[in-house]
Amino acid sequence: MVSIQIEKSKINGVLGCPSSKSYSHRAIAIASLAEGQSIISNALLSRDTLATLAACKAFGANIHHTNNILHVAGNHNLDTPENIINAENSGTTIRIMCAMSALVKKGFTVLTGDESLRRRPMYPILNALEQLGVYAYSTKMDGTPPLIVRGGGIKGGTAVIDGSVSSQFLSSLLISCIYADTEVTLRIKDQQVSKPYIYSTLETMKTFGVKIDHDPNFLEYYIESNKYKPTVFEIPGDFSTAAVMLAAGLLAGGDDGIIVKDLNFSLPQADSKILDIIRMMEGHLKIDKQKGEITAYGSEKLEGGEFCIMDSPDLLPVISILALKARSQVTISGVAHARLKETDRITNIASQLTKLGAIIKEKKDGLSIIAPSVLKNASLEAFNDHRLFMAFTIASLLSEKSIVSGVQSVDVSYPNFIQDMINLEAKISLMPDRE
Repeated sequence: MVSIQIEKSKINGVLGCPSSKSYSHRAIAIASLAEGQSIISNALLSRDTLATLAACKAFGANIHHTNNILHVAGNHNLDTPENIINAENSGTTIRIMCAMSALVKKGFTVLTGDESLRRRPMYPILNALEQLGVYAYSTKMDGTPPLIVRGGGIKGGTAVIDGSVSSQFLSSLLISCIYADTEVTLRIKDQQVSKPYIYSTLETMKTFGVKIDHDPNFLEYYIESNKYKPTVFEIPGDFSTAAVMLAAGLLAGGDDGIIVKDLNFSLPQADSKILDIIRMMEGHLKIDKQKGEITAYGSEKLEGGEFCIMDSPDLLPVISILALKARSQVTISGVAHARLKETDRITNIASQLTKLGAIIKEKKDGLSIIAPSVLKNASLEAFNDHRLFMAFTIASLLSEKSIVSGVQSVDVSYPNFIQDMINLEAKISLMPDRE
């Protein structure tokens, strides 16, 4: 496994924020269901989104790209894939494609992924599809991939969905159910997590000409038969990635700080919540919404506090490393579902930041973190989780010399992460492969 060595660094510079992974997934899938030619500009081409692109091609979409501009000719009468759909490490891909598989004209679709993805729960989407007249099941009969879905269409009716695991199940159904034979009602049971990702789905659907009615609390959705219209869609900069780089600026920024550009403040993104959290921690930011950029300046100390991030679980690693500079305890709650991401992020963050000297108490739905007076040098394991790798790399900028394993994971969402950090003057060097 490839590792990097990080030495204590002060970083400065300007960074163009990578495109949103969430919006790229949604736009590629929806454009593939629209009748006609769509153009998606500023698309993120990472391992996760390339898995979505390959799946849509397998269903018959004609997609080609020049740099990060995608030309997508879609059709909602999907072809039966010639081979299995491999979602790689992408939960978004397999969940969106699961519902799309029901729109295959005839035959069966098999969906799988890497070792991590084959452990992730899919039962909410399987149960909901069954209620809507679709034959879909786990080959292991435990609600995890590989999955098999029979085509022939979505009959319609009412489905009740467990909202406590992920918002991706609802997003998947919203995207595909406009092509159901009859009207569809989707009802959420339990508490819906990650709601802003649903807003992103609805916003993308609206751009492609489809508006979904729902109750005021976003717990019930009414979907009439409709069709997506081809359009031009520009993917915004990714606040999930911006959050990581803003943390880098706060923790290790030099006199000039880190400027993160190419952000769009008009489209909903769950992880834009990081701006409120940084304000509460009294971090120094300069925000220019008109220019679409944020400057983060190095902070000697941050304030602690309590943060419920049920709607923004991907901020867990970011807030956890910001806690390493907090004067008082940082408590993070509401993210029990972070245990069901690429890895158990709660346990893995606790185990690794403890090596740096932090005092951490693990809870069912989060962490409490007390910062060390001085960070220890450590050898950190990212568990092949891209968000943990990026967070641990940035945390290591505060130590004299640390090692982080798992370089190969970042191509899931931010293939240029290491080079961008080096361009910002971070002292990072690759190390030989470890067994």
